[in-house]
Amino acid sequence: MSSNSFGNLFKLTSFGESHGEVIGGVIDGMPSCIDIDIDFVQAELNRRRPGQSSLSTSRKEKDRVQFLSGIFNGQSTGAPIAFIVPNCTQNSSDYESLKNIFRPSHADFTYFRKFGIRDYRGGGRSSARVTIARVVAGALAKLALRQIDVSIEAYVSQVGNLCLNKHYSELNLTNIETNSVRCPDEQMALEMQQLIKETKASGNSVGGVVTCVVKGCPIGLGNPEFAKLHAQLGSAMLSINAAKGFEYGAGFASARAYGSEMNDEWSRIEDKISTRTNSSGGIQGGISNGEDIYFNVAFKPIATILQKQKTIDSDGCNIEFTATGRHDPCVVPRSVPIVEAMAAMVLLDNYLLNKATRM
Repeated sequence: MSSNSFGNLFKLTSFGESHGEVIGGVIDGMPSCIDIDIDFVQAELNRRRPGQSSLSTSRKEKDRVQFLSGIFNGQSTGAPIAFIVPNCTQNSSDYESLKNIFRPSHADFTYFRKFGIRDYRGGGRSSARVTIARVVAGALAKLALRQIDVSIEAYVSQVGNLCLNKHYSELNLTNIETNSVRCPDEQMALEMQQLIKETKASGNSVGGVVTCVVKGCPIGLGNPEFAKLHAQLGSAMLSINAAKGFEYGAGFASARAYGSEMNDEWSRIEDKISTRTNSSGGIQGGISNGEDIYFNVAFKPIATILQKQKTIDSDGCNIEFTATGRHDPCVVPRSVPIVEAMAAMVLLDNYLLNKATRM
């Protein structure tokens, strides 16, 4: 199985399966002399971990990260950073009844046809649990980006048909972590929580949207022709489990507008050059222009639902089955730190590439 590495100069190679001994990774290219705040890294993992609220799966994992190399006296050394996160409470017996069943909208069938074998225990390598490695690497990338005053904040802007129709500039983003759904609007958060609870009670699942805002991004990140910054962000986001859509800036709304409505006019006030509007989402010609970068990531309803479904078994026979186990009714709130992590890795990688280009 290839394609387990992400990035160019800042590169993560991850390993592990949902019900294996550990999830882990090796990070190459972490700049040296960066203060490594272990508590911050752990806090990022805590935002992703299961069992953190009544809205998520009942599976509880400590998800404690253990760093094995690349850190000395609280700082990165420039050497590869290796880490592991043990799996502690996996219950593989929950999946014994599914070992010969290809679940609808899961990777069971495609993995088996491609590799000739599949780990049916929680999906193995296709499980969202492997995103632990991304969150650790993203947390380290965030620590490096702090040195250049880049901040990344994501929040839930939609669950099912409940959509927060407010621009991020109208919201108090410090409220993101004040509720379990991670929506910065208090009233909308309550409505989203209720919808998720009702969905869970019915044995179903529901999707939604995560919005991400990057502030302080330097001008010049990204490259033409095939390495445009928005293309890299889109690729990163669509590599996340259950992600189904990506748009940046005005996105699909720009298809319904005129150029006179969408063009970002330049303006100079004293010594600062900026755009009067930001329909471009901080990226023009595939290169960051210094304005806020913002984008949306759409997530489908999680595929495992506790209702009777039709599918086929490994013999190709049509069957009916009902899934069991511990699953999220809505993956969107726990996707927030993963979206931030992938954005951080893309931005740090491009920042390092930009420095190398202009040496």
